[in-house]
Amino acid sequence: MALKPLLSSHGITVPDDELLRLYGELEREGQGQRPFLSYRQVLSRIVAGFGRRLGFRPDAEELGMLADSMKRWQPFDDTVDALKALKERHRLAIVSNVDRDLFEASAKQLGVGFDWVVTSQGVGEYKPSLRNFRVALECMGVSKSKVLHVAQSLFHDMEPAQALGLSTVWVNRAGARSTPLRDVRPDLEVKSLTELVGLMRKREG
Repeated sequence: MALKPLLSSHGITVPDDELLRLYGELEREGQGQRPFLSYRQVLSRIVAGFGRRLGFRPDAEELGMLADSMKRWQPFDDTVDALKALKERHRLAIVSNVDRDLFEASAKQLGVGFDWVVTSQGVGEYKPSLRNFRVALECMGVSKSKVLHVAQSLFHDMEPAQALGLSTVWVNRAGARSTPLRDVRPDLEVKSLTELVGLMRKREG
């Protein structure tokens, strides 16, 4: 994570699970602020929050380093090939909790064109708000029965998508989490997008 070099420069070491837990807590705080904050502002507040919690004062450059680092974030190893395979037979939509320009930087790493892009900045809310999903459905102009929502976060995605009656696939990646678990039962659970593609190919023939 991009925060590790920052913390290291201040002589601070935090275990990965604690780092992710604190990141998620500070992110939810920022996303819950009113009036709405852009994700770039939320990321700046996350850095400031780490400073408050861990006893250092980030300077202006450090406050912006997390947002600036996003253009270098790499997708999971299975993501690019899986998206290309899915794009061959399906239309793809993104419902993202970031600003449009931050997503565009990340999209260059993904290698596919999305048919619809819905960002928190465009909606003025962050997932798990149902409004983000309702706006996405309006943009797509298709019935809920035609939509399969695939995501990693039970908190941000599975719970609200199910509340709206969407079919859901939970990508349950191993490792520490930055979001709280939820008592929801997705329609399907997979370990990777590669696994999902394989299952869909078998079903579609």
